[in-house]
Amino acid sequence: MNRIDESLRDLDELSRIGDFGPEEERDIRKQVEALGDEIGSWEFRLLFSGPHDRGDVLLSIHAGAGGVDAQDWAEMLLRMYLRYAEQNGFKAHVIDESRGTEAGIKSVTIEVSGEYAYGYLRTEAGVHRLVRLSPFNANQLRQTSFALVEILPVLEDTAEVEIRSEELRIDTYRASGAGGQHVNKTDSAVRITHIPTGIVASSQSERSQLQNREQAMKLLRAKLYQRILEEREQETKALKGEHKSAEWGNQIRSYVLHPYNLVKDHRTKVETADTAKVLDGGIGTFIEAALKSNIVAKE
Repeated sequence: MNRIDESLRDLDELSRIGDFGPEEERDIRKQVEALGDEIGSWEFRLLFSGPHDRGDVLLSIHAGAGGVDAQDWAEMLLRMYLRYAEQNGFKAHVIDESRGTEAGIKSVTIEVSGEYAYGYLRTEAGVHRLVRLSPFNANQLRQTSFALVEILPVLEDTAEVEIRSEELRIDTYRASGAGGQHVNKTDSAVRITHIPTGIVASSQSERSQLQNREQAMKLLRAKLYQRILEEREQETKALKGEHKSAEWGNQIRSYVLHPYNLVKDHRTKVETADTAKVLDGGIGTFIEAALKSNIVAKE
């Protein structure tokens, strides 16, 4: 109801923009521009018509082909999405992380919270490719690395996802990585396995075992719901997109840092030479273009 009330207030303000008083008629150009901006904003909201678009999102990054460079690339992507969340008023925190032996991360899952978080970030699902001079090679040879980004909506308890306690195997273990003495010295991390499907969800970022169990259940519920949707072929692409292995030929976006600077989205053909801005979270242009292209594709 709060969301509906907010929309009604916005519509009321929108209707008042065209009410010109005697003095305001001199500024009619500004009024028209303001009206155009508002209408554009409302048109963009029409892109968020999915059942989960308004909710929170679980974003997972998995290092692909490329060894240590790929793990470092996965960590660069993590920073990019955390910066994007910060710049756009979303809250983000790491749920589970598996760090690489030498550098970077093998995989990580973060929860991004805020209105339309899933609606915006759902377009990021796919393989991301990096080309650069490798900092992990003594000869600094050119290296191509890949990472897979997976997107899932955060779900509340839903009748479509029935999870029985007898179907779960819950393991606890000592958390790894940063987190303080308490996290690393107690068996606070939780791994939950759904026995009938073999789906595994884990969390180790919280201080208590109970909190990690809640986070792992949230991730498990999302994965099981995704499995349900995968059985309905038409809804699979809308929620996560087709599964692609993190390797050559499957990338949705390329980030080239050598021999020139260029970030190019292969789906929308949008590109920019400002790679530093993009890697610092400036991916809004790519997201908006992908959202708009999805609407065109449906039509």
